[in-house]
Amino acid sequence: MPPVPADKAAPQPPAAAPQRDDAAAAAAVAPAGSETRGKAEGTEPPTAGEERPIMAPLVGPPGPPEAAAAPERETWARQMDFIMSCVGFAVGLGNIWRFPYLCYKNGGGVFLIPYLIIVFMGGIPVFFLEVALGQFMKQGGIAAWNIAPLFKGLGLASMVIVFFCNSYYIMILVWGLYYLVHSLTDKLPWATCGHPWNTEQCTEHFHFELCYNASINATAKLLNISCADMGNKRLPVIEFWENKVLRLSGALSEPGEMNWQMILCLIATWVIVYFCIWKGVKSTGKIVYFTALFPYVVLILMLVHGVTLPGALGGIIYYLKPDWSKLAEAQVWIDAGTQIFFSYAIGLGSLTALGSYNRFHNNCYRDAYILAMVNSSTSFFAGFAVFSVLGFMASEQGVDISKVAESGPGLAFIAYPKAVTLMPLSPLWATLFFFMLFVLGLDSQFVGVEGFVTGILDMFPQPGAGSLRRELTAALCCIVFCLIDLSMVTEGGMYVFQLFDNYSASGITLLWQAFWECVVIAWVYGADRFMDDVARMIGYRPLPFMKWCWAVLTPLVCMGIFLFHVVNYKPLTYNKTYVYPWWGDAIGWVLALSSMLCIPCTLLYKLLRCKGSLRERWQLLTTPIWGHHHLEYLTPDAEAKLLAPEPPKEKAMRFETMI
Repeated sequence: MPPVPADKAAPQPPAAAPQRDDAAAAAAVAPAGSETRGKAEGTEPPTAGEERPIMAPLVGPPGPPEAAAAPERETWARQMDFIMSCVGFAVGLGNIWRFPYLCYKNGGGVFLIPYLIIVFMGGIPVFFLEVALGQFMKQGGIAAWNIAPLFKGLGLASMVIVFFCNSYYIMILVWGLYYLVHSLTDKLPWATCGHPWNTEQCTEHFHFELCYNASINATAKLLNISCADMGNKRLPVIEFWENKVLRLSGALSEPGEMNWQMILCLIATWVIVYFCIWKGVKSTGKIVYFTALFPYVVLILMLVHGVTLPGALGGIIYYLKPDWSKLAEAQVWIDAGTQIFFSYAIGLGSLTALGSYNRFHNNCYRDAYILAMVNSSTSFFAGFAVFSVLGFMASEQGVDISKVAESGPGLAFIAYPKAVTLMPLSPLWATLFFFMLFVLGLDSQFVGVEGFVTGILDMFPQPGAGSLRRELTAALCCIVFCLIDLSMVTEGGMYVFQLFDNYSASGITLLWQAFWECVVIAWVYGADRFMDDVARMIGYRPLPFMKWCWAVLTPLVCMGIFLFHVVNYKPLTYNKTYVYPWWGDAIGWVLALSSMLCIPCTLLYKLLRCKGSLRERWQLLTTPIWGHHHLEYLTPDAEAKLLAPEPPKEKAMRFETMI
């Protein structure tokens, strides 16, 4: 008798197999399609009392025998749909606004050395593990960890992380949509002062660098302003961002009023996301072709236009100029590792959900390397487009590039909009940029929501429910996310957004998740055993290097970077000026620990709830719960090899392994 999961019923020691009617047992555990094959071959199903071995690779579902037949899981219409969905999900805003900044900050081209090392030691192994796990188990982020039921908390943790990520990430799309609407005009509103949201400190002439040379008097005479006063002046693009878009209050404790224009953009964005996923992977797989490929078209146009601008070459040189001394700094390696785990979308469970829709024999090993190459190449290529524009901006303002280089929202909503105002046809380039920003974040958003919905549906399977159940579940999830986002369209919304961004889906939570994923697969389930399972799917064993990464290298990388983050922890600040109160940081740690504690708490709960000695509990709770599809793809010869010798006084047998 296969083991009963701890969350279904109180399990018994493995030796005590319960007795039940042979016909019911055979019907409950027979592989999918066996009844059909039996009828075709003219054989009769076993009758009660007939002694014959029963192959039982999975826990028989409760209920009558006819309920045991599991429906075939939905798959991608074309395998390229899966590739494009992964590209759309993993290639996101971090590739555009974070990697180029980290590259120039950490030694230019030298940064690629630690980056590529950690790509092969951490990024690709975990990326491949999550996709292969979903493809092998044919389940989403939670149910896929039936491969080691004791550690099902990994699935719960990933669902908590992706829940928070889906809640706050969409705000970037909302801001991008707001900027996009305001770009459809003859004159960009953030290019000049004189608007209702501007203050007396607003100035369009910001050449503070002239105060450091001999032309102080000329500057004061030309602009009718002293250098002391110039330090208090603010650019119109900054005032548009803080006073018009954010309407920023003074502190986290001052939420203020809601911005009705932002609420409209928020609702519109969630409606778009919903209709991208409501029909499942069949519709998602088609939409993602546009959302994944269009940003590349705009990036190419930005690069072609950027290199023709004065100062562009200086920006590109600044981006790639090597500084070999940076390799000796620990922060460079930490930045490389953190960026990889962010940009590869590891630990969110969505890659597992996407992989679960693959055909069983899809070559996910090859796909993992292709997707890693696309992801990292996009980051590197985006740096040329970004720094050619930043070089032009620095040249126009007469300052060093370090004064204009930004990362994160500062690049998307301050630095680049400012650069666009200095270009001819500025509304056109602003429209293209913010449309690209919206589309680039859109596929990451709706694929993340798709992964969350898949996990919810797999937790409560109802084979005959049809597509209406998916549509209602997706709608309910989008409504809940939208209600949470209302806290981020207030005057203090930016402070709430930064709490979610720095704690709920931070480097600490993702590294913790990736560490335990590798440990469970390599040391609990077995690295060699999982390599055999992968070989069963793709037809050959991956390189042994992958196994050693799961077992040793990747956990060491994850734990090293994790400990560095913990040791160097500093209270959260906004814009280097506002320090969050202690209770704000406490809320942030609650967000982080809500996912991290899922793993140990679930483990302890299952161990305490189970009966028997500690060894029996461990053996029972680490025994995989197989699905019907695992038998469908086995040949008759393989099935015969998988049958264990018939134990005395028992009629039912189970599989020891899948290979």
